[in-house]
Amino acid sequence: MKKILIILYLVVVAVLAAATIVEKYLGTPYVADRIYGAWWFSLLWACLAAVAVAWIIRSKMRRWYLIMLHVSFAVILAGALLSHLTSWQGMLHLRTGETVREYTTSEGTARAMPFALRLNSFQVKYHEGTAAPADYESHITVFDGDIPLEATVSMNNIFSYRNIRLYQTSFDKDSQGTYLTVNADPWGIPVSYAGYALLFFALIWMLIAPDGTFRRLLHSPLLKNGALSLFLLFLFSHAVSAAPRVLPQETARRFCELNVLYNDRICPLQTYALDFTKKIYGSRHYGNYSAEQVLTGFIFFADDWYQEPVLKIKGDELKSALRLPGYVSVNRLITPQGYLLAPLVQEYYGGTHNDLQRQAYNVDDRLMIIMELRGRQPLKLFPHTAASGLTTWYSPVDPLPLGVEEEHRKYMGQVLDWLQRDINAGNMQHVNEGISRMHDYQVRFGAGSLPSSLSHKAELFYNRIPFATILFMLNLTMGFITLALFIRKLSARRKERQSDLPANIAYGVMVIAFLALTLCESLRWIISGTIPMSNGYETMLFTAWLMMLITLIGYRRFHILLTFGFLLSGFFLLVSHISQMDPKIGHVMPVLNSPLLTVHVSIIMMSYALISLTFICGLTALFLSGQRESLAALSRLFLYPALTTMGLGIFIGAIWANISWGSYWSWDPKETWALITFMIYAVVVHTQTLPVFRQPLAYHIYMVLAFLSLLMTYFGVNYFLGGMHSYA
Repeated sequence: MKKILIILYLVVVAVLAAATIVEKYLGTPYVADRIYGAWWFSLLWACLAAVAVAWIIRSKMRRWYLIMLHVSFAVILAGALLSHLTSWQGMLHLRTGETVREYTTSEGTARAMPFALRLNSFQVKYHEGTAAPADYESHITVFDGDIPLEATVSMNNIFSYRNIRLYQTSFDKDSQGTYLTVNADPWGIPVSYAGYALLFFALIWMLIAPDGTFRRLLHSPLLKNGALSLFLLFLFSHAVSAAPRVLPQETARRFCELNVLYNDRICPLQTYALDFTKKIYGSRHYGNYSAEQVLTGFIFFADDWYQEPVLKIKGDELKSALRLPGYVSVNRLITPQGYLLAPLVQEYYGGTHNDLQRQAYNVDDRLMIIMELRGRQPLKLFPHTAASGLTTWYSPVDPLPLGVEEEHRKYMGQVLDWLQRDINAGNMQHVNEGISRMHDYQVRFGAGSLPSSLSHKAELFYNRIPFATILFMLNLTMGFITLALFIRKLSARRKERQSDLPANIAYGVMVIAFLALTLCESLRWIISGTIPMSNGYETMLFTAWLMMLITLIGYRRFHILLTFGFLLSGFFLLVSHISQMDPKIGHVMPVLNSPLLTVHVSIIMMSYALISLTFICGLTALFLSGQRESLAALSRLFLYPALTTMGLGIFIGAIWANISWGSYWSWDPKETWALITFMIYAVVVHTQTLPVFRQPLAYHIYMVLAFLSLLMTYFGVNYFLGGMHSYA
């Protein structure tokens, strides 16, 4: 029976992994119909559940919370089966003033509703002064009997009536119509939620049970030593040519403290200056010139800056083909003879996407950013509040509505030219006064679209310090130093007394690094108004923060955590720094603005941080054979709370999805791989069934290989498979 159980378990994991790959190439409808919706897929899960229950009975499991834990999965599967067999879903299209009694199934069939609905109005709510949606609201009336019922459906705010739930899904472009998802699952949801409740309780009790494995591990005499090894670090630098004209640093700073509409939010122009400089040059500054001086240089001294080698050429193929250096000027690419990259860019748009054409396209894309700035299109510095109360921000070249008075038209269109005149005359006092008047204009006419004073100051402060860059270098450096100290301690003679001073200093550095990252996260929270966990960059920062928090809490008992904490947090910060993750701060999509999402992401990232520690323990044990047993005990100490938080995170995410979309499990690639990862890591806690994992070497090898599933869940799905959860 055990062999059958193992085979079924492996087959389920393999099918799930294969399905995500098939989905990438054949599409979601294909796998939804041929795999996830197929009879054999349900039968496979049923067989696994039946054999698992039989094995639990045969093995005479006695601990009630472990029985509850395993039963919870059977209940969850039963709920999923009930949803599959008894639930129904469709789409309802409503136009303003129309009464509808039918919905449309996914097959395109019209079905009758047990009541009628009328759309009274549909409204898109925007973040003040921007085009970023804050919410979508459908105001409806339900007709069922004599008394009509008024209701509102919006994102994360479902409306339920007679076991039928309505979800805001989409809307017509003219805002006179809305699409609502209609969902009924009266049996599957309560059974599934009961399974979730059993699972949550059992997972938490597993950590606090007096007779549990986790409590025994906390008092294990093996947890006195441990060790590790890691890698990574690089630097880069480059030189700059002769000096172009720039504004004085103080004047450039004052200009870039003005607000601008950028990335669908109102923020300091300094934020745009930093993004502009990093995009074209790859750094926060150009030689000794700040990002503010670079941006204002291109605005007010364009001819000088077009001669500067500010455009970074990343590809060797392009450098070789056109004999270009690592950095080129705009004038090097745009000459009297024509645009140097034109043939290659045309080939790219024609469908030729080789390395040479792709590199030319990337340079062309960054060159277009400079050209747009020359036309002043990105400089949306001027707010205007219409009679309706809606505030819109305009650039000097934007067409203005008829309601804008002539005085304002003239000011918006010419104020930058007036500044240019004073700059050319060298009258910096007039320039500074003009910038002050622009600030006063924004305050006077920006109405409620302006960020709060606290948010504005927080963003200016946040922009000054490259937190991720400084902290990844600091933490990785300290990680290697503490690793060297630990290895030295292991190799020293037992009678030789080791000073506690280096360890205390390292702990102090960890405290400072943790406080700095806490400040970084707090500033991002103040700036965006939401907890910073909405994209890949922010989740990497949050994982590093959790890693340092775990280190500070556990250091007094497990000194090796200091090395692990420095190296892993440094690694996560390095990934956020050098990868394609976008550090921009922006408004989250309305559907993501949910407390459950915050809880879901927080708990999942906690599990990832703990799982990463088990990987480091395993990697260390492969090199330090004398420490394998103690490292296995330490690794298991991380594994149990990792499984608990992963289970909680996955199924809290399912509850959030049910509230937001009406489906608690859609077999999205990220959901599927999270489940695969949970199943893979759950294997090694079953040492009664699989005694091989009592052997430290076998355990560590498995944990090192299992980490690949976590990498696939986070990076593979985001940047290869895609799906609803992809950050790429």
